[in-house]
Amino acid sequence: MALVPAGALITALYVTIVIFRERSLTPHLALICSTVVAALVARRLGHRFAELEAAMVHGISMASKACLILLVIGMLVGSWIHAGIVPAMIYFGLDLLSPAIFLVATCLICAVVSLATGSSWSTAATVGIALIGVGEGLGLDRAQVAGAIISGAYFGDKMSPLSDTTNLAPAMAGAKLFDHIRHMVFTTTPSLLVALVIYALLGGGGGHADGASVTQVEAIRAVLKSSYDLNMLLVLPPLLIIVLVVLRVPALPALVGGWALGGLMAFLVQGRPLGEILKVAYAGVNAKTGHKLVDKLLSRGGMSSMFSTILLIICALSFGGVMEKSGMLGSLAGSVLALARGDGTLVLATILTCTAMNILGSDQYLAVVVPGRMYRNAYRERRLAPRNLSRALEDSGTLTSVLIPWNTCGAFMIATLGVKPWSYVPFCLLNLLNPLVSIFYGFTGITMAPLEAEEEDAEEQANGDA
Repeated sequence: MALVPAGALITALYVTIVIFRERSLTPHLALICSTVVAALVARRLGHRFAELEAAMVHGISMASKACLILLVIGMLVGSWIHAGIVPAMIYFGLDLLSPAIFLVATCLICAVVSLATGSSWSTAATVGIALIGVGEGLGLDRAQVAGAIISGAYFGDKMSPLSDTTNLAPAMAGAKLFDHIRHMVFTTTPSLLVALVIYALLGGGGGHADGASVTQVEAIRAVLKSSYDLNMLLVLPPLLIIVLVVLRVPALPALVGGWALGGLMAFLVQGRPLGEILKVAYAGVNAKTGHKLVDKLLSRGGMSSMFSTILLIICALSFGGVMEKSGMLGSLAGSVLALARGDGTLVLATILTCTAMNILGSDQYLAVVVPGRMYRNAYRERRLAPRNLSRALEDSGTLTSVLIPWNTCGAFMIATLGVKPWSYVPFCLLNLLNPLVSIFYGFTGITMAPLEAEEEDAEEQANGDA
């Protein structure tokens, strides 16, 4: 019976993606249809609709903090672009470009830009396109350059507190945002370092970029420099966020502080009027620099930019709430967990489930939400801190999504970077290595944090509220 709603979800995704080709609306509509099917199956199993409705509301309430954080992040991104903070990070990131170590530089540049924007898609669609041109000018394989772009973009997307998946994973696992980010350092940093070594061995020299490719990158830097006052004061807001992370300040006040300081920089450094600063906090930036790629990269942010993501979270958690309340989610998890005999096999099961959701569900949000709900109690029963689960969700759910050509992330990268399906996958080194490092840590116990008393109390309180 538990497989019926899961099959309905896969079918709904297939129909909307393959038959009707409505990719932009796919996850929302598919989840709503699957929630209806799940509710009908649950009713057949003897559950009242009132109980299921309460379960949906409770499931959504679990992500309410994450939704608030996402709204503040929208404000912060708009503020930081308006203040010139994000343009400054992109400007100096492109300055790292060196033909002698092109693949390494490409990965690092995309990591910097993605950390600043919290978006792998925006990074690939702007800076990534420029770097593809430079790489071809050097005579490099487009698939190799695309792999380096994707690795850097997903490093920033995964580690940036501005990323929606970085906020969604700890919300599903019951972890704190900055605890989650700090815990990911243990798996992501060595994965990135190994990837950079391999990129260095693959090489990036042996040629010279053609004039058009170099001109494209230099044009981006020139437009940024002419459109913004790239003052050194602009490093203060990012430094503030780093300091607050180290001091373990809760995410919401830390991000509000970053937004406020960004607004102050927009007023003092760029000379923006107060009304414009407030408007950008809601509606985001509509860049008009005259350069198409720069305008595309910088036209984002604002609270309104997060509405679609928040709506998707609500739809996914409604589905998860019905599945959990009816016991169907536990049934599916139990079938997998029957094979999990220790911490290592539990982490392995999590990563394989996330990857399977990316293959079957075709969307990274589903690959974070559904396994997060499935395995939350299992980690608690094994006395493992929630941040172990949230890390595993991102190490697989976020990073493997782009490796699947029919996943929304994979399809976007194939179309944007102009690569053939599967050709770029062997060179997405961070995305391939990170899940393996996570599995290795699970079996060896390295960095596997035990459940602390306060975390256990928080879990019990959440279960009591249910």
